[in-house]
Amino acid sequence: MDKILFVDDEIAVLSGYQRLLHREFEVSVASGGEEGLASIRVHGPYAVVISDMRMPGMNGAQFLSQARQQAPDTVRMLLTGYTDLNAAMDAVNEGNIFRFLTKPCEKELLVKAITTGVEQYRLVRIEKELLEKTVMGCIKVLTDVLSAASPEAFGRSRRIAHYVRHLVLKFGLTSTWRFEAAATLSQLGCVTLDASLIEQAYTDTKMSPEDQARFNAHPKAGMDLLAHIPRLEPIAWMIGQQLTQNIPATVPGMPESSAKDIVLGAKILKLALAFDDLRMKRLSVEDAVGRLHTRRSEFERDLVDGLSDIVPPVARMALRKVSTLKLAVGMVLEQEIRIAGGMLLVAKAQEITPTLLLKLENRARAGQLDKEIMVLVPV
Repeated sequence: MDKILFVDDEIAVLSGYQRLLHREFEVSVASGGEEGLASIRVHGPYAVVISDMRMPGMNGAQFLSQARQQAPDTVRMLLTGYTDLNAAMDAVNEGNIFRFLTKPCEKELLVKAITTGVEQYRLVRIEKELLEKTVMGCIKVLTDVLSAASPEAFGRSRRIAHYVRHLVLKFGLTSTWRFEAAATLSQLGCVTLDASLIEQAYTDTKMSPEDQARFNAHPKAGMDLLAHIPRLEPIAWMIGQQLTQNIPATVPGMPESSAKDIVLGAKILKLALAFDDLRMKRLSVEDAVGRLHTRRSEFERDLVDGLSDIVPPVARMALRKVSTLKLAVGMVLEQEIRIAGGMLLVAKAQEITPTLLLKLENRARAGQLDKEIMVLVPV
């Protein structure tokens, strides 16, 4: 049964709604706007929230506007007297309210309105779920492409995603899927680069100005690849900023309320990349954090401090020598893998993915790899 919330400052009225509608809906009540917002936070989500217009402190339109921020999918309705019709219509026109009902409201009309609201809520949720599954499916495909085209870039993106996930949980941030998707796809633009150039960049090898410029262009290449996929535009923008000295405070085409989170996501991604650069130079977590603190114009102190207690992915792994035919997904290579002629096939520190595992197995069966390889095994 769908959950409905009534908000009114009169207890007797709320009790009346519960008696009237308990057979049709699961009815909850809240006395006033503040209690209503608390109920949404603690007991939500609700399919429909119905509020009286005239309440002390916070009127119905104000309450429903704040409820929209907390639970955007919930359908919001306003109960109002004839003297408040103009205010109710203004609230509807501003897009904060699905429908308003005039008092007194007959049971038949109230049930019909709530039933319509519940149907609207279900449609929104179904559409959102389908869209999110489509978006996550796109991200999975793009991740597989990156893994096949550049295991080195994919391995780095996995490490960066680990650092970003830590910061997201540490600070209790919302929009977590966007932040993690930006981290996972941060190296997508590397599919446009030669493997040798990626190896030079990741091993901190001195590059020519031309090669450095080519590598520095990969964030824009990744951004361009994602920019026209619906709902990935914010992720594309974050990826495009990862090498920017000063990240802009605004995002083109995004309202200020949404841009704030996206800008924060870009800052976290840039920090994670810088942290990974230092860790790949064999700096301890403590030393890496100390180095980042010296770059005050680039990174916020609170975010940097958030990395001080991170547990590196390899900290939960043990070093083993494993047959090349017994490698498994999740292991991390602790040595370079080269084939005939010394050509680098996979760089050290790459996590074995399904795609990389298949590539290694094929090479092993062809007799092109050593019989045993040093790896880190999850424990």
